[in-house]
Amino acid sequence: MPVPVFSLILLLLDIYWWIVLAAVVASWLVSFGVINGYNPVARSVLRFLDALTEPVFRQVRKILPPMGGLDVSPIIVFIGVWFLQQIVLWLAERYAF
Repeated sequence: MPVPVFSLILLLLDIYWWIVLAAVVASWLVSFGVINGYNPVARSVLRFLDALTEPVFRQVRKILPPMGGLDVSPIIVFIGVWFLQQIVLWLAERYAF
C-alpha cells in the first residue's frame, strides 16, 4: 500500500510549489503597486502566504543570502521541491510495484 503515501507526498509537494509561486507573484504585485498591501483582504492573503513560505525561505537565506538585492530563495525552493518530487517518484517506481 505505499502508492497512496507516495501520491499524497507528491500532492503536498505540488501544492507547496503553487503556494511558493503565489507568494512570489503576490510580492511582485505589491512591489509594483498593482495590489495595495494595506488592503485587509490582501494583507491577510499575504500573511497566509508568508506564514507558509517564510520559514523555508529563511533557512535558504541562512545558507545563501540575497545577492545584490535579488532574493534567490524562491528559486532554490523551487529546485528543492522539484528534486524531492523526483526522489519520491524514484522511490514510488522502485518500491510500489
